Amino acid sequence: MSTAPTSPATALPTPVWRQFHALTKPRVIQLIVFCALIGMVLAVPGVPSWQQVQLAAIASFGIWLVAGAAAAFNCVVEQQIDAKMRRTAWRPTAKGELSNVQTLSFSAVLCALGSAILYFLVNPLTMWLTFATFVGYAVIYTVILKPLTPQNIVIGGASGAMPPVLGWAAMTGVVSPEALILFLIIFLWTPPHFWALALYRVEDYRKSGLPMLPVTHGSDFTRLQILLYTFVLFAACLMPFVMRMSGWFYLAVAVVLSIGFSGYAFALWRDYSDALARKTFRFSLIHLSLLFAALLIDHYLP
Repeated sequence: MSTAPTSPATALPTPVWRQFHALTKPRVIQLIVFCALIGMVLAVPGVPSWQQVQLAAIASFGIWLVAGAAAAFNCVVEQQIDAKMRRTAWRPTAKGELSNVQTLSFSAVLCALGSAILYFLVNPLTMWLTFATFVGYAVIYTVILKPLTPQNIVIGGASGAMPPVLGWAAMTGVVSPEALILFLIIFLWTPPHFWALALYRVEDYRKSGLPMLPVTHGSDFTRLQILLYTFVLFAACLMPFVMRMSGWFYLAVAVVLSIGFSGYAFALWRDYSDALARKTFRFSLIHLSLLFAALLIDHYLP
């Protein structure tokens, strides 16, 4: 007796909760909340009290909710673009797993809940700054700047640089010059970080129709801009030490990391390869994470 052929196993559908979770871009949100938390810690002299720890936890949760709402809104706006790019084609909105109504409703609920938490349990300034960041990323950057100008990531990077300012405002109720220094570091870090990604994903961006710098101005020009930005970023990374926000430990880490980032940018400028662009992009993530971790450690050193 012959046996019937075995049908190929069909992939199980992704659970709905995972689809909604994916809309929030969890890895991006983790970095946002981490940078906000650094702002909170640096705003408090010495070891925080239990009340301050609770406030920081509440503020982090509120910021996470609003940032997740902005990410979900972004997925709706860029649904068609995401479907054309390998890096983003897996997103539930690009695959048609979640409708625009579902995604927008999810975004609205997260934004409303996060804003209410920040307004009533933290302070109104933090809520308004966080909401302004939502508008800056989800509307000004995603809807207006990104499809219109190759400088989209430079101008739109202001919203991505806000987390430390949000954290500082949450703990103090004000925005101080120290918070603006942290903002400046992320603001200058953002263009070389994203342009390194755009270099080895240039065909995806060309296919999507987005005017990213490698598409509009070519590889050579983009690589030069990356190099120049890393030099300016190097100087900005020294400012916490110059302004006495940090000590020698942070300075040593900042110099090593900045030399590393500039070194990758210089190598990329001299002799391009997709592999090197990918390494530069990955190192940029290490650069920012370790830089802010060094600020955190230095803050508690005697």
